[in-house]
Amino acid sequence: MKPAAAPLAPNTLPDGVVSLADHEHHARLVLGDSVWAYFNGGAADEITLRANTQAWQGIELLPRVMRPLAGGHTRVNLLGRELAHPILVAPMAYQHLAHPHGEQATALAAAALGAGLVLSTQASTLLEDVARAFLPDAGRGPLWFQLYLQPGRGFTRELVQRAEAAGFEALVLTVDAPVNGVRDRERRAGFRLPAGVSAVNLAGLRESDTAAPTTGHSAVFDHLMTHAPTWDDIAWLRSVTRLPVLIKGVVHPLDARQALDCGAAGLIVSNHGGRTLDTMPATAALLPRVVQAVAGDAPVLVDGGIRRGTDVLKAMALGASAVLVGRPVLHGLANAGATGVAHVLRLLRDELEIAMALTGCRTLADAPGMLRSSADVL
Repeated sequence: MKPAAAPLAPNTLPDGVVSLADHEHHARLVLGDSVWAYFNGGAADEITLRANTQAWQGIELLPRVMRPLAGGHTRVNLLGRELAHPILVAPMAYQHLAHPHGEQATALAAAALGAGLVLSTQASTLLEDVARAFLPDAGRGPLWFQLYLQPGRGFTRELVQRAEAAGFEALVLTVDAPVNGVRDRERRAGFRLPAGVSAVNLAGLRESDTAAPTTGHSAVFDHLMTHAPTWDDIAWLRSVTRLPVLIKGVVHPLDARQALDCGAAGLIVSNHGGRTLDTMPATAALLPRVVQAVAGDAPVLVDGGIRRGTDVLKAMALGASAVLVGRPVLHGLANAGATGVAHVLRLLRDELEIAMALTGCRTLADAPGMLRSSADVL
């Protein structure tokens, strides 16, 4: 393994960037067309991609006034640990495409801002280096490793053992992407990984394990689906790790209950950022039914389209235990490295506190009473 990298020098935040939308606009000027299509594109007609953001915007807050708010805070409890706030960085692949310091810069920023970090299996930085950058910060959030089950269980087991040894505190098994979505924007742009950027933690995975089929009629059903995760794999994964296992990509209430029956420690409601199956509902619409099905038996997190602190408050009001933020982090990373990521996370935290103050929420436990429903008469 490579030695720990030296501390990263901060970059300069662009002038006039005061919101996540500003970060997105500026990142479009920084990143090339191909990388932009990869990071920001969605599946097919990108209906779900757009719906994720629009759904949060369509939920209305109904504030209370003159409530005692002194001493309020954004703290939450997650898997037995108190966090400073409910914002985590979602797993995102190949962050070296956005900035030379890649996932290490994201880790340093997330740790400094007290945010949790979920590292992608397809990270372009060794998981050990990310852990060394993240874990020493006393005020950090949780460090989790996102896992795609690999065709060979032996390789998957070794990957899990590496994550454990490095200090990761949970596994996040992604189950909603056994194949890539139909990413038209990405294909039109001709995206290819450039030399020097790869999924370094998958080095050593045999090509024969992922090669195209030599028999059968369907590359999807006769090859890829033979490696797709099943409920039986949850039991196997739990048998080879001491870490709690969260399941990412659960959107149906029946799957939510089955995941808990299989021993999942938590669920993440996600439609993969609109990158897999287009015309799925937005995660804001999917979250309440999953929360209802779980009935408090495990934490339920959500990602997809979070762009404002008000979105974080709405997610908590709908029953989420925490939220994960993806593309805005990449935009901040592209704009100013670790400084840009820290700015994105700080903006969300500040906006969350302001939204809480303006709705009369002393703590996030008050959030469920702040949404307007059809029963409200104004």
